[in-house]
Amino acid sequence: MLSEPRSGRLAAWGNALLAGLVSPDDAVSAIVGEDAVHRVEGLPGESAPVGLTLALGRLRGLGAAGLRVALPAPGHPLGLSGPPEFNARALEAEEAVVCHGAALGLVPEVYEAGPEGDVHVEVVWHCLAVREAPPADVPSLGEAERELAEALREATEVLTRLDVAASGPVAEAALEAYRARAERGREVLAPGYPPRAVRVLELAQRVGLLVSLAYDHGHGGAVSASEMAARGAALRPVERTARRAQVAAYNAYVEERERNT
Repeated sequence: MLSEPRSGRLAAWGNALLAGLVSPDDAVSAIVGEDAVHRVEGLPGESAPVGLTLALGRLRGLGAAGLRVALPAPGHPLGLSGPPEFNARALEAEEAVVCHGAALGLVPEVYEAGPEGDVHVEVVWHCLAVREAPPADVPSLGEAERELAEALREATEVLTRLDVAASGPVAEAALEAYRARAERGREVLAPGYPPRAVRVLELAQRVGLLVSLAYDHGHGGAVSASEMAARGAALRPVERTARRAQVAAYNAYVEERERNT
């Protein structure tokens, strides 16, 4: 969770476009980000992959009034509603976008080419049928915020006791890069999202970064098998809570729209 998922960018800026708050060019530029190009394959009425501008317009014509995010993990179908074929594809990609108002979902497939340092990234979004049902295990923004605070307190206590909290020069460099990116004015969410969603997403992304650092940069003082198991037990629910909070933040646009209609 060191960076925002592609499904998050597509849902956030796609929602802003559907609401008429941004231009198609601005939305597509934000969704593509540092990738080379994004295309959508399998869109109803299209026999070949199409660009994002056409795809988002076609989805709106098919009834899509908003876009939700799913960030599933093994044993945790977060944000999914079926059918099994779509869930399996989304689980393999670890992310997906589900249309609200149209029984369609999008799963990214990433292609990379080129030498190290000059990698060319293309993304194909596979458009598939989904089941129109409430998404699995997505909390409200208020629930997500409370869960993040509680999970952080519990995990910090355990990780500090085991001397495995993310620390050291590598971790500090990663955190500094995160802060610098935020200070450059990176838009955490697209126009149209409530301030609480921005706050929850920022905290969830930071928590996810800390969990990744704790996993990736050594065992600290947790040298025994039991201590390493305790660290994993402390981190797993925090990572799960951070993913739930991310989905709640990205989906806040659709949830607020449903409340107001």
